[in-house]
Amino acid sequence: MLFPISGARAITFPFEAARPLYAGARPLGMGNAFTAVVDDAEAGFWNPAGLVQWQGVKIAGTRKVSDRESYAFDPKCIAYSYRDTGFFWGNKIALRMDSGTPDFTYYSLAHKLTPYLAMGGSVKFKRKHPTGYYQFFGHSPGYDLGVLWKPSALSSYGILIQNMGGTKRWISVITFGFAHKFSDKSILSVDMATLFEDDFALEPHVGWEWQTTNWMALRVGASDGHATAGVGLKMFMFKVDYAWIRNEAGDAHFLSGQVEL
Repeated sequence: MLFPISGARAITFPFEAARPLYAGARPLGMGNAFTAVVDDAEAGFWNPAGLVQWQGVKIAGTRKVSDRESYAFDPKCIAYSYRDTGFFWGNKIALRMDSGTPDFTYYSLAHKLTPYLAMGGSVKFKRKHPTGYYQFFGHSPGYDLGVLWKPSALSSYGILIQNMGGTKRWISVITFGFAHKFSDKSILSVDMATLFEDDFALEPHVGWEWQTTNWMALRVGASDGHATAGVGLKMFMFKVDYAWIRNEAGDAHFLSGQVEL
C-alpha cells in the first residue's frame, strides 16, 4: 500500500515501517498475500508461526534491481527449524527514502503446539543511521505475534498482530490470511490487513501461484490495488525468484535468492 500524504513528500512505501510487505520476491509476486503460506525463509517477516513448517536452515536475500537511484529495498534473513521449534533473524533496510534510512532488525521464535497449530513471535528494532558501529538491536522496539492453523493438507489460516514500535497503540495492524491448494500445483492466497495507526483502513491482498513444473512457478496478484507478477526457479537446494509490481512510483523489479541447507 502507498499512503498519500501532504507536504513535499508525495508517497510513503509500506516497507518504511516494520511491516512485511515487499519482503521476498515470491510473496511480492503473489500480491503480498503470504500470511497463511509462510513456508520460505521470509516467514519471520510475514508470520513467525510459519517457521516450523520445515526442518533445517534457510538463508534468503532480496534486492530491488530496477531504478535504485530513486529508492532501494534489500531485506535478508536466516531461519532455522528443529523438530517443533523455529528461530529467525532478519533485517530489512530501505535506502534513499525521504524519511531517512528505515532499517529494522527482527528476532523471532516459533513453536508447534499441535500437528495443526503453531504460534510465533518477533521482537523488532529500528536501527539508527548514520552510526559507526554495528547494531545488534536498536531503538523503538515493536512486536509481531503470529498464528498458523492448518486444519487440512489443502487449507491454512494465518493471523499476524503487529505493533510498529514507538507508538501509543498496542496494536497497529492485524492481518488475516487464508490459503487454499487446489492441487499440488496451484495455490490461492488472500490477506486482509486492518490498519489502526491513523484512520481505520482495510488493505486487501490476493495472489495465485501455479507450479508449472517441478522447477518453475508462475505467480500473479494484486497488492492493495497494485498489480504484481512473478516467476520462480528451483534447482536442488537453490531458489531464485523474480517479482514485478506497478505502484504509484512506477514499475519496480525485485530478485530473491534462497538456499536450503
